Amino acid sequence: MTTLLVANVGGHLTQLHSLVPRLPIRDRIWVTTDAAQSRSLLAGEEVHYLEYPRARNVGHVLRNAVDGVRRLPHRDVERVISTGANLAVSVLPTYWARGVPCHYIESATRVDGPSSSGRLLGKLPGVRLYTQHETWSDERWTFEGTVLDGFTATRGEPREVRRVVVTLGSSEGYPFRRPLQRLLEVLPEGVEVLWQTGSTAAEDLGIDARRSIPAHELQAAMEEADVVIAHAGTGSTLTTLSSGKLPLLLPRLASHGEHVDDHQSEIAAMLQDRGLAVVRDAGSVTWEDVLETARHRVRSTSRTPFPLKS
Repeated sequence: MTTLLVANVGGHLTQLHSLVPRLPIRDRIWVTTDAAQSRSLLAGEEVHYLEYPRARNVGHVLRNAVDGVRRLPHRDVERVISTGANLAVSVLPTYWARGVPCHYIESATRVDGPSSSGRLLGKLPGVRLYTQHETWSDERWTFEGTVLDGFTATRGEPREVRRVVVTLGSSEGYPFRRPLQRLLEVLPEGVEVLWQTGSTAAEDLGIDARRSIPAHELQAAMEEADVVIAHAGTGSTLTTLSSGKLPLLLPRLASHGEHVDDHQSEIAAMLQDRGLAVVRDAGSVTWEDVLETARHRVRSTSRTPFPLKS
């Protein structure tokens, strides 16, 4: 029997991929969207690609739901597991209606409560719901752990910074120019920078910007870098921590049109409280912040299983 794993590209896919070794599954099929990250991260896996669904776009959600009914496997699917976001809304209800157990693990970015996708799926009786924050767990939302389990950071001596990775994730429709403009002022000449800018236009900034980078290439670059500077997305954070680096996080703000809401500020604050990030405003980050971040190293230990509700 097969488990269907469903996640939007970006942080949702990174989270689900990182949870797979902790989940009680064997045979699996992935459902996501076609991107450099998914092609790299899921190389060798069976993958079904649906249309990239923009945030809160009902038309995209409905088209993917129809496409999923036509193209996704239905026989021999034992369960469906998703970490969001709106691909979960497209896919899970179809299997739920067929009596297939569905499990929705809310993103770690949701510190104070479920996302709109989580709230919608919570209206379907019997869908198993999980939060990654014990503070808002209840009789409906179960806490079984988080993708951040097992990471610890230590602060050492000052280090020279020669290589920097700047990654803005894969958010479509939400440009994030502030960190690019500020970092061009802050980073000294001679520092080698890998710029992954997503949907943020950077043609006029005089940098070698790359819209997307395959997952394994990005992780390798992070491992070789002295500092990783990232938007406060869970995927970028997880990849940075897994590379042994403490991320310097610059949260996207809704007031600047950089995201749908300020959940990145919430997850960034939580990570900083746990000692797993240095957090600064994108418009005022300094070279001293970069040097401070470079002093830290991150270790990863074994993680406990993530059990699924029956």
